[in-house]
Amino acid sequence: MASVSAALPTRLRGSRPGFLGVCLVAPAVLAAAHALPDEGLGLLLRLFGAVACLLVVPGAIVLRALAWPAVPAVALTASLALSLAISFVAFAVTFALGLSLNATIALIAAAAVAGAVPALGTPVERAARSEVVAGAGAALAGLVFGAVVWWAADRLGTGDVLFHLARARKLEEADALSSVDVANEFRDGGLHPGYAFPLWHGLVAATARVAGVDVTAVVLHVPTVLSPIAFVVAYAAGRAAFGSWAGGVGVLAAQVAQLGFSRSGTGSFDSLAGPSPITRVVLVPALLTLVFAFLRGSGRRLVIPLAAASLAVAVVHPTYVIFVALALAGFAALRVAIGPDRRAQAGRLGIAFAAVLVPAGLFFLWLLPVVTSTASYQPAAGEEARALRHYGGQLEVIGDAYRAAPEAITRAGPVVVAGLAAIPLVALAARRVWAAFAVGGTLVVLALLLVPELFVRLSDLVSISQSRRLAQFLPIPFAVAGAAVVLGRLKLAGVVAALAAGLALEIAYTAESTHEVVRGGPSWPLWVAGLGGVVGLVAAFLLRRRLPRFDATPWAAAAALAFVTPVGVAGLADLEPANPDDPHGLTPGLVAELRALDRDDVVFAPVETSYRIAAFAPVFVAATPPEHVGDTEENRPYRRQRDVIRFFAPRSGLTTEERHRLLDAYAADWLVVDKRRAYPHAVVGGLERAYEDARYALLRVTAR
Repeated sequence: MASVSAALPTRLRGSRPGFLGVCLVAPAVLAAAHALPDEGLGLLLRLFGAVACLLVVPGAIVLRALAWPAVPAVALTASLALSLAISFVAFAVTFALGLSLNATIALIAAAAVAGAVPALGTPVERAARSEVVAGAGAALAGLVFGAVVWWAADRLGTGDVLFHLARARKLEEADALSSVDVANEFRDGGLHPGYAFPLWHGLVAATARVAGVDVTAVVLHVPTVLSPIAFVVAYAAGRAAFGSWAGGVGVLAAQVAQLGFSRSGTGSFDSLAGPSPITRVVLVPALLTLVFAFLRGSGRRLVIPLAAASLAVAVVHPTYVIFVALALAGFAALRVAIGPDRRAQAGRLGIAFAAVLVPAGLFFLWLLPVVTSTASYQPAAGEEARALRHYGGQLEVIGDAYRAAPEAITRAGPVVVAGLAAIPLVALAARRVWAAFAVGGTLVVLALLLVPELFVRLSDLVSISQSRRLAQFLPIPFAVAGAAVVLGRLKLAGVVAALAAGLALEIAYTAESTHEVVRGGPSWPLWVAGLGGVVGLVAAFLLRRRLPRFDATPWAAAAALAFVTPVGVAGLADLEPANPDDPHGLTPGLVAELRALDRDDVVFAPVETSYRIAAFAPVFVAATPPEHVGDTEENRPYRRQRDVIRFFAPRSGLTTEERHRLLDAYAADWLVVDKRRAYPHAVVGGLERAYEDARYALLRVTAR
């Protein structure tokens, strides 16, 4: 053993193997957890180990070989981005060669092993004690919040979660991942433009495989494990933008209040297993972290994790990389216009934007044929009218154009109102990175949302369904944290003022998260943000030599925490297990029978029943609710829905023979009947019953 140690390079001995030891903790925990039952603590440890092995360790090893950031939270963020890029490559190879999910996992592990030796040989700058403490505090707070998420998410919902569960299940239970089409819900359907490359669904499936549990358990409980990562990444975004741990605490507090407390206590955090929430809550802040860290001079090698983060956002939820790029464009314009050392900043901004746009652009080239085949891309008049009806109060029609309804933007609650109202104040510090992003990003996003001509053009590009979500990319956490910086200059008086503001806004503007705009929010914050932001920028430019230096101090962190305290108390006070019983839920016996079918079988069932069949069994269905399907020429979701409704409606006017022809048209192998709902008795009576209980019957469809 001594001779082996002596043969190693000096820099690989001593303290360096400690990094590898830390990386080995995750697989050790995972292995130990497999000796425990796959529920309770055993399930939690399995998920922690699996997530760490897939989403943290591979990227951390590669990052160590590149350049390990001195701020631990930034290092974790960059590790996450690189792990997602490694997973993307692994899945791309798997799909290209028709390999299995086990092969994908092996490829991810191989990338980690390959980077181990160069990683151990790279010198690392020791992190400041304050950074370690702050990052650990953010992770600990995330653990506590994750426990609340575990308690609140006691059962699956009935919305998008079933769609994403279905895709992850197909990937986990497929014998071979022969192409990206494996995750499709229809045998004869096409790709969904939002999830054409199923990277996140694949990672959910891989987590289930590595943890040795059903995909349902992962979808239900992995948000608890991802919550600490979300907290650290949000802290890292603030730390990188403000250049101090206090700014990181401010952004973390504001983001948790906006996306969690204001929305029934846990909000988006309880659905982090889905592509949209994980992108909005984790991946977008990760991208911002790496942009700001690079601009602050953290080294050219950080461009690689930055490009990886952009690729991850583009692949997991394509439109969101467009939205965050628009906000960053406003930031960049402001930095170049009035920021210090503008020439140097312009050069670094150019490199950062190239790192964001090039990988995303290359992915969009691959995605373009799928996007252009959708009905919502440059929609016809009929499709546009349907979308306007469907989203109702979220949009406002003005003449021949339309825009986001102002009351729909501000109905998200007190944190959004406060962030918008703070823009004129934050604009006074516009020469600082965080203020330039808060103000520049807000002005660009508001212009796109509220100017009808701009909003229509954006909707033609990304669909109305997506363009209405642009409001979610207002840099509210940075604006709230920036206001806390200003109030922090008043020390205790500023903290008291922040607490009073939080209490008043929570009483006046409780968040509304329903699909329909029932109450709506106030319009005045939009005027304050838009006009006041411009006035504030003019004042900042004219008075730039007289204004004080706005730095994030511990008082600023205290002010931010004071502001969100009333929001948190109100949100958690109303918290309760979120999801009621499912009136269309499948019986355990039917699920068992469906899971025993061949994976290529097509099951014809009522639309709502089919939606659940696809989620709990890896089979194809004939139709699901159109809002959960990519509206492409191959998928034809509304035609499918209409055909299924006509088949099951006794008074649809179809003959028995015509109903059989519909079964043949969809190549149906099985028919599921919900006996509590109307169904064609003449057709059902002539089919062989393979299973029946008090609610459902499963019948074999024979060729005619």
